[in-house]
Amino acid sequence: MNRKQLFDLQIYSLFVIRPNQTTFFIQPVVASVGYLSGLLVSLFINTHFVLAIVKYCIIFEGKCTNFDLVAMIVDFKKENDGATLILAGRLDTATSNQVSADIDGFLDTATDISRLTCDTAQLDYISSSGLRILLKLAKRYKDFRIVEVQPRVYDVLSTTGFTKIMHVERALRQFSVEGCEVIGAGGVGTVYRIDGDTIIKVFREGTTVDEVRREITMSKEAFIMGMPTAISFDIVRVGSQYGLVYELLQAETLSTCIRREPERIDEFARKYADLFHQLHDIEVPGGSSVPCAKEREQQQIRHIRRYFPQQSIDLMLRITDAVPDANRLLHLDLQTKNAMVQDGQLMLIDMGEVGYGHPILDLGHAYSAMVTLVGDYDSIISMPRELGVSLWSRAIDYYLEGLPSDVVKQRKAQIEVISCVRNFSWLALSDSFPEDLVNECKNLFDERVGCRKDYILDVCKTFSD
Repeated sequence: MNRKQLFDLQIYSLFVIRPNQTTFFIQPVVASVGYLSGLLVSLFINTHFVLAIVKYCIIFEGKCTNFDLVAMIVDFKKENDGATLILAGRLDTATSNQVSADIDGFLDTATDISRLTCDTAQLDYISSSGLRILLKLAKRYKDFRIVEVQPRVYDVLSTTGFTKIMHVERALRQFSVEGCEVIGAGGVGTVYRIDGDTIIKVFREGTTVDEVRREITMSKEAFIMGMPTAISFDIVRVGSQYGLVYELLQAETLSTCIRREPERIDEFARKYADLFHQLHDIEVPGGSSVPCAKEREQQQIRHIRRYFPQQSIDLMLRITDAVPDANRLLHLDLQTKNAMVQDGQLMLIDMGEVGYGHPILDLGHAYSAMVTLVGDYDSIISMPRELGVSLWSRAIDYYLEGLPSDVVKQRKAQIEVISCVRNFSWLALSDSFPEDLVNECKNLFDERVGCRKDYILDVCKTFSD
């Protein structure tokens, strides 16, 4: 045989794994081709451009030479004013020209992109031609990040100095919670006990890494201001979800302590009230990254308009708009499962909703969790409702201690009205809540808000006091 003879080339079954774990299968084909040093196959699957140098066998002077499958996958996701570029496989000389063209084609047709994130979780190799693509993107977008970088690729970026001229984040380590004790579950995730010193909060499916990083940022900023909070020291992957690891030495949730020692409920109520006071005494300075709680609440109300008629949305916005402006530090989800007892002191976790504003918002949110919660109370709060209501009743009396009785009555009415909004605005925390829970909220709206509209608006008039 000589090199110019025709040989059979088998293109083996090719599996392409999309980031959402959907698998596409391409049937094997057989072709007769002339002498080749390689074969480039271009496929288009939904939004994926797949470039592959396929495995083939060439008989050369009686010997079989094997070449392994090398694939390059490019995917795009548009997200408001940003976009995510997903790269998987090998970005080298053989694939870079087509990859560059595909990226340019997408970015040239997409509008209003001010942020670009390059997800390289499945990128196994990058050559100098691939580096030039990244450099071009970094010059095009001021807000450009490369995330989920695997060790081999990170070494290349570090050696070439790319880690000094652009934002590069290593891939998160994988973590398993199999066999770990569940110590709490809420609207945005589940908290597990890893060992005596460590807990992990696993966020609900669909939560972005930016939302997780925001929680860390809020934790650190609130801690500096004086909020007694546990600081997360690590973001991890738990399957397809994100997790935050906290170091809390021998800590238990306040719910666990109350459930185990209900005879101490008055003592715990005093600590709970003192924790609110400690937060609300902190003034958030101008220029802080802590967001406005009132504006966030209004955004959440608008987000749930797909569940409620416009008149209901308008009513909730009207209630929230009546809340006075202020600059106090608020947790906004301070129910007893987000307060950890460590050495007799309360420490806060779950800082994803921290904001600044009037304390009445914080108290209204807590009331909606501890008293009028929609959903499985025992599962979410981790103690019977009667214990939670009893704790709240004692704690709010301690919080308002020293005020005239008519003012105390008025404040309690205001807190209850704010809770009427929170009972439903919390649906904005996730787009994957069970349908039966969403329907329960929709059915309760008229009972808790609609049929009490006149009373609620009368109470709103007293907010200026």
